Amino acid sequence: MAKKIILTGGAGFIGSCFLSKLNQEGESNIFVVDELGCDLKWKNLVNKKFIDYFEKNDFIGDLASKIKAKDIKAIFHIGACSSTTENNASFLIKNNYEYSKALAKFALDNDIDFYYASSAAVYGNGSFGYSDDDIATLKLRPLNMYGYSKLIFDQWVITNKLTNNFTGFRYFNVYGPNEYHKEDMRSMVVKAYEQIKKDKKIKLFKSYMPEYKDGEQKRDFIYIRDVVNLMYQFYEKNNVKGIFNIGTGIARTWNDLAKAIFKSLNLELNIEYIDMPNILKEKYQYFTQADLTKLKKSGIKYTPTGIEEGVKDYVNYLNTDSFI
Repeated sequence: MAKKIILTGGAGFIGSCFLSKLNQEGESNIFVVDELGCDLKWKNLVNKKFIDYFEKNDFIGDLASKIKAKDIKAIFHIGACSSTTENNASFLIKNNYEYSKALAKFALDNDIDFYYASSAAVYGNGSFGYSDDDIATLKLRPLNMYGYSKLIFDQWVITNKLTNNFTGFRYFNVYGPNEYHKEDMRSMVVKAYEQIKKDKKIKLFKSYMPEYKDGEQKRDFIYIRDVVNLMYQFYEKNNVKGIFNIGTGIARTWNDLAKAIFKSLNLELNIEYIDMPNILKEKYQYFTQADLTKLKKSGIKYTPTGIEEGVKDYVNYLNTDSFI
C-alpha cells in the first residue's frame, strides 16, 4: 500500500495551493487537516484529491487512533494562525508552537519526513539581517507575537539539534490565488484589486521613517507558484534539511507593486497615501529581503518570478474568480 502524506492547513492559502501541486504530481494519498470554521475556506478543497479530512483540534488529540505512523511518509505542517495583529499570546503559543512541537515529535519518533511553515516575521525590523543561518536565528527579535510564535519553534528545532531532521520554510510576502478567505491578512494584490474595482485607486500607508518616501517601503514579494514549486522540490529531494528563506531575494517597493497591478488592469496609476493605524506603527516592517545564500547552495533549482509577471498571472485569476 502506498504511503501517505499529512498536510495541515490544507484548506488554507499556501496549503491548498500545495495540495493542488501534489495532485498535479500524481499524489492523492493525503490526509488534510485544517479548521474550516464558518468562512468560505472550504472552497479551496473543491476538486482536490485527498483520502480524508480532519479538524485540527480533533486530529492532534490522539494521532495514533486516527492514523498508523508506519503508513505515513511525510508531514507538511503548514497550518497556523497567521494574523500579525493577534494579541492573544496564549492562543498563539498553543496553536503555532505547541501544536508544531507535537507533530514534530510524532514525526521524529516514527522516522517521518517533517516540513513546516515558518515566517519572515521572525526577522522583526531587520536589525539582525535576513540570514536563515542557525546562529543568526538565535539572535532574532520579532516585532509581533505572531513572529515570536514562529521564531520559538525555529529556535526549538535548532537548540534540539533537529535541523538535520526537519525542513522549515521561512515564507516572505506570499501572494496568489486561494487567499480570499484571509480577510485583513490577504496580500495587497487582492486588496488593491478590490479597491481599484470600487474606487479606481489604491490606498497605501504613508511612511513614518525619513529614509523611506511614501510607498517606497520595501518587501520581498513571492508568487505562490514559486512557493509550491520550491516546497515540492524539497519533498522530492528529501535529503535537503534545515530552515530556508522562501523569497525572491529582491526587495521591491509597494509603489512597484501598485504599478504592476494597474498595468495588469490596463489602467492609469492612481495611489492615495493614507495614515497607518497606530497599532501597526511600532510593528511595521519597512524592509524585508530574503537572504538566499543557503537555498542557492542546497541544489534546489529556482528562478524567481518578478512581481510584474506574478501580478499579471494573479489578476487573471481574480478576473475569472477562480481557484488553484
